[in-house]
Amino acid sequence: MDPLTSPTVDLHVSLDRRGRLAADAYRQLREAILDGRLRAGERLPATRELARRLDVSRNTVLHAYQRLAAEGFLKGRAGAGTYVAEGVRADARGRRAPAGAALRPRPSWRSLPAPPAPPAALPYDFQVGAPDPALFPWDAWRWRVSRQLRGRRARAGYPPPEGDPGARAAMARHLGVARSVRAGADDVILTSGAQQALDLVGRVLLAPGDRVAVEDPGYPPARAAFEALGARAVPVPVDAEGLVVDALPADVRLVHVTPSHQFPLGMPMSLRRRQALLAWSERTGAAIVEDDYDSEFRFDGRPLEPLQALDRQGRVVYVGSLSKVLLPTLRLGLLVAPASLVPALRAAKALSDSHGPLELQRALAELVDDGLLARHVRRVLRVYRERRDRLAAAVARHLGDRVIALPASAGLHRSFHLAGGCADEAEVVRRAQALGVAVQPLAPYHARPGRPGFALGYGVIPADRIDEGIRRLAAALEPPPAVRRPRR
Repeated sequence: MDPLTSPTVDLHVSLDRRGRLAADAYRQLREAILDGRLRAGERLPATRELARRLDVSRNTVLHAYQRLAAEGFLKGRAGAGTYVAEGVRADARGRRAPAGAALRPRPSWRSLPAPPAPPAALPYDFQVGAPDPALFPWDAWRWRVSRQLRGRRARAGYPPPEGDPGARAAMARHLGVARSVRAGADDVILTSGAQQALDLVGRVLLAPGDRVAVEDPGYPPARAAFEALGARAVPVPVDAEGLVVDALPADVRLVHVTPSHQFPLGMPMSLRRRQALLAWSERTGAAIVEDDYDSEFRFDGRPLEPLQALDRQGRVVYVGSLSKVLLPTLRLGLLVAPASLVPALRAAKALSDSHGPLELQRALAELVDDGLLARHVRRVLRVYRERRDRLAAAVARHLGDRVIALPASAGLHRSFHLAGGCADEAEVVRRAQALGVAVQPLAPYHARPGRPGFALGYGVIPADRIDEGIRRLAAALEPPPAVRRPRR
């Protein structure tokens, strides 16, 4: 950092009038340098300015600066002022908050798994749940966000917690056209991704001890969100038609389902099963959270009508996200709720984060109103379809009868069960990683022990890398060579 161009840091020093003022200033500045808060090349305030802020004599600050300079922590340069010297080795761990051994989270939080670390970058990346950032409409998005920020005076106060009215109206129209969701602007609440939507629904509908039905295998973050609120998750099996409605306990308060593209196995919920779930909800009074996972990327078959469109009693809360269509880092999601829940959900959203990013919401509205979101979806659908077809061909060519492909007509991944006699999935994943291939085992999605297998995503990996990646995965499925014992 060049001290000639570096701005002066806004330095906080707290002095106790009962102590030695110069010594206190010296100690706090030295600690800030050693723990990395003050970095090499950063310019400190002039002695006269810092003395004025601290309401002490200039000699007090001058003495502290001189002592630090003598020990090699600070340098002075004519015209540049006083700055942190190069070569001072700061503690790589940085400053830490107190350990706080006396404070403990509630038991429900202690039992939740830690968020997974970002996956390591591997040459053949079949990670699940990630879109290709290279396909994002960067120019169109950048222009619209810039237009929102350029030449406009921000309104005083805070935007509405449920989101910008124009953006909610745009998303209601988009969902109505693209997914047949029955909603107006007042039914839509914009959220920070689908995960916040699940959290808000849980806050409004669940009390500690309530039972929540989740698919097994299913989406672990949904299960964790409800358990963090004190609810008890009840795993319910899925079959070729989706959630097994006959296995639902009668006393559950809420059911979380992914009917358009079951996560992680991939099958859609049949119309017969959807109607059975709605009828069950009417009999028991339970709510249904329809997580419309990956519904935008449908490759085969007729479009499936969402549960929300079939619902006539107002028992379904529809949850969606733009993380796959656009970018996960934008954190743009939504929920569509029955009118009876909207006031409470708005209040929960206000308490959760006050409001979302207004400029991004308005840029999204323009993307929808200009027809660019629909055009973007059509474009990326073609790209992902090619990758999906290449993946199917490569699996058939290299893996043969060692895996069983599960049917899926939508989404950005395919799931596979291991055929009998193959290595267990953890061993397959370990060997694949050693060969530069990232695959996702199915075990973490099961609440109870399930059939071993793995999922292969094609959202990130370029089409020309798919065949080689599957060839390497086939090598990972080969049993290790037997170790020959020497003859005696």
